[in-house]
Amino acid sequence: MTESVPFRPTSDVCDDHDDYDGPLPQILTERFVSLGGRSGFAGAVSTVKAFEDNSVVKDAITEPGEGRVLVIDGGGSLRRSMVGGNVATEAAGNGWAGFVVYAAVRDTHELQATDIGVFALGRVPRKTEKHGVGKRDVPVTFGGATISPGDRIYCDSDGVVVLPPA
Repeated sequence: MTESVPFRPTSDVCDDHDDYDGPLPQILTERFVSLGGRSGFAGAVSTVKAFEDNSVVKDAITEPGEGRVLVIDGGGSLRRSMVGGNVATEAAGNGWAGFVVYAAVRDTHELQATDIGVFALGRVPRKTEKHGVGKRDVPVTFGGATISPGDRIYCDSDGVVVLPPA
């Protein structure tokens, strides 16, 4: 069973932890665009590392999401989409809270109509290749942060904040 992580504004998360003796929150320095139906979301992290191939993403979202956030390290590519409308709809139906995509997404009109958070670097109409290439639940590093499976992630219009497991 995954730890439930209720949404809290990122500024409140930082305020609560900046003066704490434990680890400081990691703040992603990339400026993600909110493209999903939820403008703010949070959850325990599951990760995918794949470049221009969303096969592993599609496998991951078939699992019960249990309120988790799928963090996708797509190498920053804006050439092919890692998440589209069909993937977002299935993920929302399976209980995923959202996606943080270090790459592009597509079908933004569908993403905005789906009850799921989607933060991405941008958008592109081209779909990904499907070669089954990628890694699941490994630490990923981008935007000045290393994000590991089980970390807690908070996303809203102020940014993206990552904390270690409670």
